[in-house]
Amino acid sequence: MMKFSCEKAILMNAINVASRTVAQKSSIPALEGLLLHAEDGLTVSGYNMQTGIRTRLSADVQESGELVLNARLFGDIVRRMPDDIVTFSADDKQLVHLSCGDADFDILGLSAADYPELPEVEDEFCVTMKQNVLRAMIDQTSFAVSTNESRPVHTGALFEIADQKLTMVAVDGFRLAVRKEPIEKLEGGGFTFVAPGSALNEVEKICEDSDDPAEITLGKRHVLFEVGDTQLICRRLEGEFLDYKNAIPRKNPIALVADTKTLINSIDRVSVVISDKLKSPVRCLFDHDKVMLSAKTGNGEAKDVCHIAGDGTGLEIGFNNRYLMDALRYAPADTVKIELNTSVSPAIIVPTEGEENFLYMVLPVRLKAAE
Repeated sequence: MMKFSCEKAILMNAINVASRTVAQKSSIPALEGLLLHAEDGLTVSGYNMQTGIRTRLSADVQESGELVLNARLFGDIVRRMPDDIVTFSADDKQLVHLSCGDADFDILGLSAADYPELPEVEDEFCVTMKQNVLRAMIDQTSFAVSTNESRPVHTGALFEIADQKLTMVAVDGFRLAVRKEPIEKLEGGGFTFVAPGSALNEVEKICEDSDDPAEITLGKRHVLFEVGDTQLICRRLEGEFLDYKNAIPRKNPIALVADTKTLINSIDRVSVVISDKLKSPVRCLFDHDKVMLSAKTGNGEAKDVCHIAGDGTGLEIGFNNRYLMDALRYAPADTVKIELNTSVSPAIIVPTEGEENFLYMVLPVRLKAAE
């Protein structure tokens, strides 16, 4: 038995959040559902055995209980309901009656006993930071997370918490993104872990653009992200993460300063002849106070000149257009410093002003002899 009522908009929001980690297809039917738990308010959970989301919402609970409802069906029903109070009642045979305004639905639920429990996370280490900061950090590193399953640990981002700051690192073999921020509150000392990129994308979505706190708690095998009334629990990735500090060369003889937007526009212009079928690196010739960019494929040839500050000493270097563009697009700075060494050394991109709170490294593409 279970009975509660709550506002449609609030319920819809909770269904949307928890549904993000519901298994699309599973041999366990309950995993294609949402677990509803009504006691002093309502908790809605979704879990795909890798990542789980649990979100609390205010509801008027007349009879406490729990059951599982098919996520897609439940979501479709609530979405189509008028904007009013939703009344929910279930009997001991898991028969559910939903009504809102003049609309009524009867559907069958599943027993909560069939639903695998979300992992508990022991709170040994905990760190608190602002939601908007965590959100920005994930946004500015997760694009560089690897999608190659042969090195599973790199399909996640490294979190390194030490000396009152959090460092996030993502690497995929072609580029590397590092983001640093001071942290407000730390319990249990410094710690490190790797969280799956797919789970971090969900954390980014549940973080608001606000100064409200987000908490990260590290368990032995799982990590808990707590944001407002929502908790996300994900499995930690095991393995040896790249020793990124030694992978980044910083003694580079060439340093150039570019306006981020202007350089993006130039790369975008010459990329017009590049496609999935017709690939080509963007050839960059760094000269005095300018860089000449070009690309040539079966579609044609494109050239552009972008004015930058500094002397590139005639260095010619090729880049994958998307990797170079990503680095600039996610750079939270209007002007960036580009450090270069040789045509086969990585390029380093950092902000020109303030703290070095982010760094990107992009590996070059070997150019064929000039055509």
